Amino acid sequence: MLPDLTLDAVIERRRGRADPVDDRKLRSALRRGQWHRVTPGAFVRGADWQRLPPLERHRILVLETMRRLRHPAIISHFAAAALWRIDVLGRWPDTVDVSSPPAGGGRSSGLIRRRVRAIDELEVVAIGDHLVTTPAQTALDLARTEPFVNGVAVVDQAIGTARTRGPLTTRDDILRLQERQAAARGSVRARRVLSFANPLAANVRESQSRVVIAQLGFPMPRLQERRVLPSGRVVFGDIYFPAPDDHWCEIDGRGKYLSPEFGAHRDPAAIVIDEKNRENEIRRQVRGFSRWEATDADDPRRIWDILTGDGLRCPLPRP
Repeated sequence: MLPDLTLDAVIERRRGRADPVDDRKLRSALRRGQWHRVTPGAFVRGADWQRLPPLERHRILVLETMRRLRHPAIISHFAAAALWRIDVLGRWPDTVDVSSPPAGGGRSSGLIRRRVRAIDELEVVAIGDHLVTTPAQTALDLARTEPFVNGVAVVDQAIGTARTRGPLTTRDDILRLQERQAAARGSVRARRVLSFANPLAANVRESQSRVVIAQLGFPMPRLQERRVLPSGRVVFGDIYFPAPDDHWCEIDGRGKYLSPEFGAHRDPAAIVIDEKNRENEIRRQVRGFSRWEATDADDPRRIWDILTGDGLRCPLPRP
C-alpha cells in the first residue's frame, strides 16, 4: 500500500489565506517560530511542526520536494524510508535522496542528494509522477550504506510485526532482492544485517540495544517475552535472557509516560505507581531484572554496567 499523500492539514502555502501576507511579516513569523519553512514557498505552522516526530518532518520535506521536481525521479534511501514510515536510528538528513544512473544523473544540489548507481534492477513502485523504491529495496539500500546498527534498525522496522498494519516486507523478500543485486556495493554488509535482523523488535532503540548486547558478548536474548502474572496481567519484556539467566529487561522511553495513549484519564503519579507495581510483580517471577532508558544504548559501557550490576554474567570484560 502506498503512503498517504495528504498534507492539507499540515502544509500552508504562502499563497494561502492563512499565510503571512508579505516578506517582512513572513521573516518575523519565522524568527518567532510561528512558522517553519519546509521548502521555499511552503510553510508549516510552528506549533504543528514541533509536535511532529522526526520521521514525519522528513516525510513532509520529501513530499513537498517531490511536488517541486520538474522531472520524474526515483525516490530512495532515507526519503523512501520516510514515505513508507520506516523509522531510522539517529538523525534524519536535511536533504532528499534521489537515485540516478551514472550517466546523465545530475549532481546533488539544494534539497536533493543524488545517489548515483545502476537503476535498471531497482524494485520500485509509482507514486504520482515519480517512482519510489519498495520497502524491501529501501531496507536493502540502507542496510548496504549505513553502519551495521543503523542497518539492523531499518530492516527490523521494515519487517517488524509490531507495525499497526503489519510488516511492510519480509526478510525473505529482502534476501531474494539481495541475491538479484549481489554485485551492488555494500552487499557483504547487507548480508550481515539481514542475518541479525528480527521482526519482533518494537522500535529502533530496541534494535540498537540488541546490537549493543551482542557486541558486548552477552548471550543472545529473546524479544517480546510474554508472561501472565499471578494477578492475571499479561506483560511483555522487551529483551529477555532465558534460563539459566532468567533475566528480564525493559527499555524505557519517556514518551510512554507522557503520551495520551499510555496515560489517558490518569495523572502522572498514577501512571508511575502502576508501572512500579507492575515491575515489582515481574521481579517476583524472574531471577534478574534490568531497566534502562532508550538513549543509554548510545554508550555500550552503560548497558554493560546495568546488566552486570543486576547480576547478568558476561564472558567479556567491560569495554
